[in-house]
Amino acid sequence: MSEDTEHTFEGSGSELRAMTMELDELHHDMGMPAMNGALSQMRGTSRRTFLMGAGAAVTGGAVLAVVGSGTLPALAGASTRRLSAADAAFPPPGLKGDLAVAAVAASLENLAVFAYSSGLSAATAGKLGAVPPAVATFATAAKGQHQQHADAWNAVLKSHGKSAVTVTNPALTPTVRADFAKVTDIAGLAELAVMLETIAAQTYQAETAKLQSKAAIGLSSSIQPVEMQHIAILYYVLGKYPGAQTMSGTPLAFNPTSQAV
Repeated sequence: MSEDTEHTFEGSGSELRAMTMELDELHHDMGMPAMNGALSQMRGTSRRTFLMGAGAAVTGGAVLAVVGSGTLPALAGASTRRLSAADAAFPPPGLKGDLAVAAVAASLENLAVFAYSSGLSAATAGKLGAVPPAVATFATAAKGQHQQHADAWNAVLKSHGKSAVTVTNPALTPTVRADFAKVTDIAGLAELAVMLETIAAQTYQAETAKLQSKAAIGLSSSIQPVEMQHIAILYYVLGKYPGAQTMSGTPLAFNPTSQAV
């Protein structure tokens, strides 16, 4: 990953590093305080409040099955924990309302961590060609932020006496594992990462309106903009318009929710 390989992607290494630094600063100065504040409130929210709003969880689970059926380009390579019979029922039995949404969110964040980890491992092994250091730095930062998001949702689950979600989303994981072998360069990996980030961002946007607890709304709202920042930077890596757009690349004024799970 030498600095002289930076011509292999569509941007400049120095600008990508600046974007990653700004992403990291905004995450620590604004995102993390908002997320931690909401998390503190959620830990103190009554069990009854979290068991409201079961409709949001049912909607999420239904669409997950559709998206996981093959419409999503996927990443694989690094191993994920083998799914047990209990994992097959997702969200886990006994979770309703906001807690079910928390479980789905944690599983999507786990999937993002898995994807970035797989990409970094493949790059280190020389399987993706020349990888600019700035690209690896961004991937590492994004992976860390997704891990923090997963930890936050799992902290909520554990504070309400529920088990943490340690699996990647069961509906999406098989496709994710199957298609990563087809990725041969940074551009292919970035395109797939855009898909995963888009699903996460649109899911947060759609599900926030269905959450019952104000604290849960705050936590979801603090995470969604970070996913959008990841998308913008990935589009820069690809040399595309850095914002919400159609599959053909036409810029959109607002982020849609057609890929929400």
